[in-house]
Amino acid sequence: MIIGSHVSMKANNYFVGSIEETHANNANALMLYTGAPQNTKRIPIDSLHIPEALALMKEYEIPEKNLIIHAPYLINLANPESSTEQKDFNLSFLNSEIDRACAMHASCIVLHPGSSVHGTKEEGIEVLAEQLNRLKLDNITLCLETMAGKGREIGSSFEELAQILDRVNLAEHIGICLDTCHINDAGYSLDHFDSVLDQFDHIIGVEKLKVIHLNDSKNERGSHSDRHANIGMGTIGFDNLLSVAVNARTSNVPKILETPWIDGHSPYKEEISMLKNGAFHAESLIELHEEKQRTK
Repeated sequence: MIIGSHVSMKANNYFVGSIEETHANNANALMLYTGAPQNTKRIPIDSLHIPEALALMKEYEIPEKNLIIHAPYLINLANPESSTEQKDFNLSFLNSEIDRACAMHASCIVLHPGSSVHGTKEEGIEVLAEQLNRLKLDNITLCLETMAGKGREIGSSFEELAQILDRVNLAEHIGICLDTCHINDAGYSLDHFDSVLDQFDHIIGVEKLKVIHLNDSKNERGSHSDRHANIGMGTIGFDNLLSVAVNARTSNVPKILETPWIDGHSPYKEEISMLKNGAFHAESLIELHEEKQRTK
């Protein structure tokens, strides 16, 4: 099983600390932001301790292909009303993030497709494809993430994602990141994951599935919201998420947890253990809450 989580990248160890955190969680995959996702402030690439981190990945047997970077939230390539200056800024910032991801030897960079804001979804898809065609993607795969469908978000259906892929010139460098919480909230049932994969394969092609964000949901299916829950503690349920994690058709796809921290404590080591062992233990997550209460 290729399994990991979102991990932090903090001063002073930066990338090295991310690898240590991954190893401590007994994971063999990871996803991180190269800086704060809500702003453009970035430290120089040379300060990230990349050579040391890559050596540590080798020591801990974490393949480079299991390293995923997530693009910042503030990039929206799908707004048809964006000015030329705003479009140029978004592309410049995203290209710089791609450069940083390549320097870190990441296999993929995940991007939210964005929102058409006041425009139609059709207009949003057109302008998004136009902007994607201006990116430099020679050495990395850009993965468009499935979305929950809040407002005028692009990418809440496989059909919308297929329309984007049909319009890009470098389709071989574009993949898909499937988020289980998002597709649940968009209306897809995860009671039978193979049926979801069949739909995905028919509309997009299962070979395009490069990353899975494995999250439970606090919402009912079709709510078009986006509130992640801990594994087994939401409406999708442990058994359904386990079926995603162990599915033979996605055995080579990294599964990344983005579930909520519990009272300031990371749940990832416990959740990864449950998935590896194929057994749900709610008490493991409850103990995190109780441990935090005891230390107050």
